[in-house]
Amino acid sequence: MFSFITKNWRGKPLTSYQVIVDLVAATTTETGLRILAEWEQGDYPTGTEVTDAELAALPLTGHDWHPEWNYQFTPPKPVRKTIKATK
Repeated sequence: MFSFITKNWRGKPLTSYQVIVDLVAATTTETGLRILAEWEQGDYPTGTEVTDAELAALPLTGHDWHPEWNYQFTPPKPVRKTIKATK
């Protein structure tokens, strides 16, 4: 993914965070890869560490080539609540 992003912004001045986000979001490939990008401006503490147990609990599936670098995260399916209509 990063190689396609860098090809897309090659030669363009990265003058602001918004320009970077817009260029990342405009990245596509011939095979249909689209990148969704959004600038999240929240405050996040530094130094937060993930324990081995927390990492092991994530639904990660390693790819055949270098699974320690290349993996897929499969988020759980959302739970839908059924609300019964009342008369």
